[in-house]
Amino acid sequence: MPQQTDTLSSRVAATYKAREVEGLLDLYFYRPIGLRLAEFFEQLKMTPTAVTLFGGVCGVVAGHLYYYRDLRINIVGMVLHVCANALDNADGQLARLTQRETRKGRIIDSVADHVVFASIYVHLTLRCFLENPSPAIWLLALAAGISHALQGAAADYYRSTYLYFAATGARTGFDSSAGVRSEYQTSGWHQRPWDKLLLALYLNFTRQQEMLAPHLKRLRDAASELFEGQIPAWLRARYQNLAGPMLKWWGLLMTNTRMLVLFVLLLIGRPIYFFWFELIPLNALFVYLIFREETMAESMQEVARKWRDLA
Repeated sequence: MPQQTDTLSSRVAATYKAREVEGLLDLYFYRPIGLRLAEFFEQLKMTPTAVTLFGGVCGVVAGHLYYYRDLRINIVGMVLHVCANALDNADGQLARLTQRETRKGRIIDSVADHVVFASIYVHLTLRCFLENPSPAIWLLALAAGISHALQGAAADYYRSTYLYFAATGARTGFDSSAGVRSEYQTSGWHQRPWDKLLLALYLNFTRQQEMLAPHLKRLRDAASELFEGQIPAWLRARYQNLAGPMLKWWGLLMTNTRMLVLFVLLLIGRPIYFFWFELIPLNALFVYLIFREETMAESMQEVARKWRDLA
């Protein structure tokens, strides 16, 4: 039995991007379940994109079920929401398991995540509006949705940057808005309209990330220019020491935290507080982390420049 447990743990660990960027709930719940699902879908010859779409459907339906004031229906929605998140883990694990991880798959996965939370926000807003028909509810929900999008973009960018500097092999998956824009401009709508649309969405996403973290973008550009993608050990260690402790706080801006808070608020029948949770505590944490990360990135740019001058 211990040997079987060790084997399962090693198999699950092989599907991580890096253990440091995984949350506790991911490590001990979603990743083990995701691996089982990924192995099952591999036997069915399903593609990671098909799994992504399946999870997206579950999430959209879950959002619809949050519209009703019947707790039993809400609980069914919660179960579907957990299933959607498990499938969201499984698609990436399947891609890494079968060595079919692509940028297009990552973009589709991101679009599916946005569609799921759009369903949740729209149905929660309609529910709250029917309970208290005030136009302010729509403004509150819109502000919360924009906050959610910015927080998620920043959290993803800082996590991918950590992988870029600290994890071996993660630098090949890094895209800049300039590179995406060049590819977008050379592709046509007539030949591959779906691919063109995905590139347009991805270009907007990368621009948004870089605008939120200009110093971090410059640090990544400098590292790419100075070291040609081969991050030296001293820089890797320095980045790990400075950015590593903040990963757990960035994790609070990811999906799991929102899900847990939403579930509690649905159980007590106060879903409108979900919007306030986005606007006040999560935005406060978001601003603090942006300040910390940008300050760190600026100081590391100075170190990189000194290294260049001494080299």
